[in-house]
Amino acid sequence: MTELEVSLKRFQSRVDALRAELGKRIVGQRALIDSVLIALLSSGHVLLEGVPGLGKTMLVRSLASALELSFSRIQFTPDLMPADILGTTVIRELGTGQKAFEFEPGPVFANLVLADEINRATPRTQSALLEAMQEHSVTIGKSTRTLAEPFFVLATQNPIEMEGTYPLPEAQLDRFLFKLHVPFPSHSELHEILERTTGRSTPEITRALGVSDILEMRALVREVPVAEHVRDHVVTMLESTHPGQAKAPALVRRYVRFGASPRGAQACLLAAKAHALMAGRTHVAVSDIRDVARPALRHRLILNFEGDADGIDTDKILDEVLAQLPS
Repeated sequence: MTELEVSLKRFQSRVDALRAELGKRIVGQRALIDSVLIALLSSGHVLLEGVPGLGKTMLVRSLASALELSFSRIQFTPDLMPADILGTTVIRELGTGQKAFEFEPGPVFANLVLADEINRATPRTQSALLEAMQEHSVTIGKSTRTLAEPFFVLATQNPIEMEGTYPLPEAQLDRFLFKLHVPFPSHSELHEILERTTGRSTPEITRALGVSDILEMRALVREVPVAEHVRDHVVTMLESTHPGQAKAPALVRRYVRFGASPRGAQACLLAAKAHALMAGRTHVAVSDIRDVARPALRHRLILNFEGDADGIDTDKILDEVLAQLPS
């Protein structure tokens, strides 16, 4: 057995262990859990969207319990200020009686950050996460402080049509590797949810992975090779989301104002590498790209006025983009 095969088996066993721990509390939702794990292992961030009560926060808290990482939760509200997230400088009295300025870190200084109901806060506060999510650092005044690795933001939001929400700015959305829709559970899953949550005890989750495990798995994801024709598939797909391109399908030309950014192509390729490893392969196939395309690109398409007025779903546009590409 080669060294790569050994690394692949270790990678899969760790993923299976993490899935098993999350399954103690999360009923069903295998595709959703796998997508969150792909983002974690691709060094990306996740935006979870769904109506209240579907278990978005429970999923994040369960993941925090299964990982030996520092965890913080930020409850986004309209009166939340950027300093409440990043931290601030305070005056402390020293033992000598003198006073000195000292930086008090905010909740963003953690490995796993839950940004709960992120679209309840104002755009000014939402933008406080931009540098942290992209550069993994925070600048306050003239000082830049590096965040500990791994740094993973899981944000939840209610559908923007709900009362008291602020749409996330395009620049903020682009920082998320995936935007995931949380589906409503099936009939049998609802029975299981009620059985687990209304009884006398809640299943306990044990630590499955630590910091070194995650960093090692992330490094392996980066090493997965990508053939030229697979990379070309990503490029062609990205170009097809831009209305000015000759290869853009009819829905794109009619409803899209701006297509996905190059960061969208990077997201697709990195996520496809993690997807391939979780499937037991050490190379990326076109099918991996197609499987991650919707969560990686659905939030990166900016619709025009007609698209907004007609309530067009970007997934429908991506379906047409993928349909015209050779599989």
